[in-house]
Amino acid sequence: MEQHCIRHTELPGASRLFADFLYHYDRVANFYHHPPYDPESYCRAAKEIIYPADRRAALVAALRQTNPGNPSLDKLAEPNTVAVVSGQQVGLFGGPLYTIFKALAAIKLARTLCDRGACAVPVFWLATEDHDLAEINQSWVFNSSHSPVSFTTSSVNPLNGPVGPTPLRDIPIEGLREALHGLPFAQEVLQLAESCYVEGATFGSAFRKLIEQLLRPYGLLFLDPLDPAIRQIAAPFLTTALSLSKNLVESVQARTRQLEAAGYHGQVHLEPNASLFFTLEGGKRTALKRTGDLFNGQSLKDLTARPELLSPNAILRPVMQDYLLPTVAYLGGPAELAYFAQSEPLYSNLLGRMPVVSHRASFTLLDRRAAKLTKRYQLGLKDIAVPEVDLRERMARRLIPSGLSAQFTKSSAAVEAELAKLSCSLAAFDPSLEKALATSAAKVRYQLSKMEQKTAREALRRDTQAAADAKFLADRIYPHRHLQERMYGILPFLAEHGMDLIDRIYECVEPTCPDHQVLTVD
Repeated sequence: MEQHCIRHTELPGASRLFADFLYHYDRVANFYHHPPYDPESYCRAAKEIIYPADRRAALVAALRQTNPGNPSLDKLAEPNTVAVVSGQQVGLFGGPLYTIFKALAAIKLARTLCDRGACAVPVFWLATEDHDLAEINQSWVFNSSHSPVSFTTSSVNPLNGPVGPTPLRDIPIEGLREALHGLPFAQEVLQLAESCYVEGATFGSAFRKLIEQLLRPYGLLFLDPLDPAIRQIAAPFLTTALSLSKNLVESVQARTRQLEAAGYHGQVHLEPNASLFFTLEGGKRTALKRTGDLFNGQSLKDLTARPELLSPNAILRPVMQDYLLPTVAYLGGPAELAYFAQSEPLYSNLLGRMPVVSHRASFTLLDRRAAKLTKRYQLGLKDIAVPEVDLRERMARRLIPSGLSAQFTKSSAAVEAELAKLSCSLAAFDPSLEKALATSAAKVRYQLSKMEQKTAREALRRDTQAAADAKFLADRIYPHRHLQERMYGILPFLAEHGMDLIDRIYECVEPTCPDHQVLTVD
C-alpha cells in the first residue's frame, strides 16, 4: 500500500490539548507522567508497576474463562509481563473504523516492546458498562455506489443501564446485505457478520465475537469489566476510591481549573457532590451523589459491602483498568487523552503511577479511484474535509484550463498595479479622489473575482463527471462532514478489499508516529 502522513493539526476538530500533546508535549507534561513518543518512557513506566502476584493469578484465571486457548495468557501469567491496553464501546457491527485501528496499535506496540526485550501482551477493554445506547446502536457503511448507508436496531435499554448486556433486536443483516451487494468480498463479510450478530446475542457479545474473529491470529486478550470475576478483583480498589471520593473529586476539580487556566479544557465537569461512581442495580446505572456522609441516602459501609454494584465514571474508569492490569501503555483517541489529563490526580492518589498514554493509530483509507482523483484535482485530505459545496467549488477551479487560470492571475496583478499607480497620482492631485478610488477599486476586484467564479462553474458544468467526483470524494473521505475513521465501520472496507486488509493495515501501524496516515489500498 502507498502511504503518507499528515499532521492532525491539518485536519478539522483537533483541540488545543490534543495538538499540544502530539506536537508540543512540553506544554502539557504537567498533566501526564510520560512523554508518549520517547522509547524510554515504556521502561520507566514498567519499572513503576507494582502488581501483586495474587492479583495477577486472579486476573489470568478470570481471563482464561473468557479467552480460552489464547496464547497471550501464558505470557501474562509471567511475573514481569506488562499490558498494552486499548478499548472501545461495543458498537453495532464493530463500531467505527478506528476500533480496529486501536486494537492493531495495541498489538503492534506490545510486539515492539517484546522485540526490545520486555514481555508485553495486548488487551482490549470492552466498554460494556457504558450506558449510551443511542451512540452504540448505529453503524455506517458505504454501498457499491459509494454512498453512506446507516443501520440501527430496535433494541431498547429502558433503565439506562449498561449497554453491554442489552439484547439485540431486529438485527439489520438484510439491510447490510443489500448495502454491500456488488462489492467483491461482500459474501465473506456477510457470513462473518451473520455468525456474530445472531438472535439472542447482546451488543457486548456480538461486538466481541466480531472483533475477536477479525484479530484472532494476533493474540489480543479481551476484558469485560462486567464479568463477575473481574469485578471481584476490582472490589478493593472500588472500596478505597469510594471512601476517598470527597478528596478525589476535589483533586480532579483542581486539575480541571489548572487545565482551563492553561487554555485547555476539562473533558468531564464534576459537581461538588459528585462521587466518581454510578451504582448498578436492577439493570439500572444511577449516578451516585454525596450528601454529607451519605451517597444517595446510603452509608459508605453499606455501599462498600457490595462493591460489585459500584461502577466508575469516565475519569475513574481508566484508573480501575490499570489497577486490574499491569498496564505499561494505553492507546486512545483525542477525548480519551483529555480524560487522562483530568485523571492524573486519581492515578497519583490511588495507584502511585500512570501508564504511558499515547494516541491510537489513525488512518484514512483510499481506493485507487480516490487516489487518482486527489491527484487529478490536486487535493490534500484537508482540502476534502470541507462542506461538499466548497469542495465542488475548489474542484471547479482545477478544471479551468491552465492558460485561462494564468490569465486571470496575470490580469488581477495588472489591475492591482494600475490601481496602485492611479491611487498615487490621485493622492497627489486631490486626496478625496483617492478615497473614491478605493471604493471603485473594490468593485473592480469583486467583478474580476466574480468572473473567475463564473468561469470555474462553467468548467464544472462542462465536465459533469466532476460533480460526481466531488460527491464520491466527500462520501468516501469525509462522509457527512466526519472523518472516515469516525463514521464508517470496518465491514465495507473488508467487502471491498478482502479480509487480508487487516494484515495490510497492521503492517502500516507505526507506534512512534503521532501523525494521521493516508493509505492507498491496491
